[in-house]
Parts: sequence; structure tokens; C-alpha cells
Amino acid sequence: MRVRHKPWARGKLDRHSNIVIQSPRDYNGEWHEEFHREAPLHVEIGSGKGRFITGMAKKYPNNNFVGIELHESVIVGALEKCLDDDLNNVRLINEDARGLTEFFAEDEVDALYLNFCDPWPKNRHEKRRLTYSAFLAQYEYVLKKGGILHFKTDNQGLFEYSLESFSKYGFTLQNISLDLHHAKVNDNVVTEYEEKFSEKGQRIYRCEAISNE
Repeated sequence: MRVRHKPWARGKLDRHSNIVIQSPRDYNGEWHEEFHREAPLHVEIGSGKGRFITGMAKKYPNNNFVGIELHESVIVGALEKCLDDDLNNVRLINEDARGLTEFFAEDEVDALYLNFCDPWPKNRHEKRRLTYSAFLAQYEYVLKKGGILHFKTDNQGLFEYSLESFSKYGFTLQNISLDLHHAKVNDNVVTEYEEKFSEKGQRIYRCEAISNE
């Protein structure tokens, strides 16, 4: 993804520290205090411009949502959506998601979302895929027993790899779709990339992986 630099983004993120959490490690195990309520905690890894997470927050106001995005010139778009919709159940983290277990405690998260992550198709880059076993270990750690990892991609190769990776690691698979937009799914919230790929006629692949530990 080519990121257009927005020199003003950092300042805007800093001005809205009530939404963009400046020290997410301080809330490890205590996110209910940041939201001022006890509620299911849902986390999106790679939130981009925030269409998905803000859509979910509007659809499920009784859940708490945290979006993680590395690029400040991208996450500022998610911040703007939160402000436009006056959402109080979304918080954003402008850091690398590889710090997931620093941000969230063991068994703290009810659901994780991986939407259209980089497929890293070359074999030598396998360890960079967000469904590689080292990442799955982090997901398993923060997810509650029975917590769900929701995964969507337009890349068939990555999807096949991920199904195998989930199964080998011990996740239970359910709701596997090989063509999401032609399946009868009523609660799907569309991401920016999903709309783009679907309009081009590309299939959208989706599955859910349940943590059993």
C-alpha cells in the first residue's frame, strides 16, 4: 500500500488523545477502564482508514472496539470517521501490531479482525504473513477461550495458507466462505479494499478461527 504523507496528521492525532491512545501499554488488562464500562472487546489489526471498525462500532454499540494501524497518515482517516460519527466506543492505536501482547493481556480480547492483510506471496517472506504461527501465538494469547479471529482476504493463496495455518495451530474453523459476496451473510461490514476488489469481480474469502485455549 502506497501511503501519501500527510504532515499535519501527527498533530491531529496528538490533539485527540481521547481516541488515539498515546500509551496503550498502560491499559494492558484494563481496557474497560479506558472505555468506562465492561463490554466485549473487539480488536482490528491493520485498521487502515477506519471504514470497517467504525462501521462495526455503529452496528454494535454495546461492544468496545480498538483499531491498530502503523501509519499515522492512514490512521488519521479512521480518527476523522470517529469524530464525524461521534463514536465513543472506538479507540485507536498508532503502533505496530506486533506489539499486540504488550497492548492486551492474556484472555482479554473477545474477537480479532484481520482484513485484507499483505499476502507476502514469496516463500521466503512466510514469517511476515499475519497468519504465520508466530502471529497466531499472539492472537491465541490475547483471545479468550472461545474467542474468534475473523479473517477476510481477496488472495486465494493466502486464504488457503491461512486455513492450513489455523488448523495446524489448533484453532477450530467455522463459517468458511469462498465467495463472501454471493453467500447469504447479513452482518458483513465492508472494508475499503473489499469494496474495491469486489467491484473488480474478485472473490472475497472469509473464515472464522476459534481459539480453544
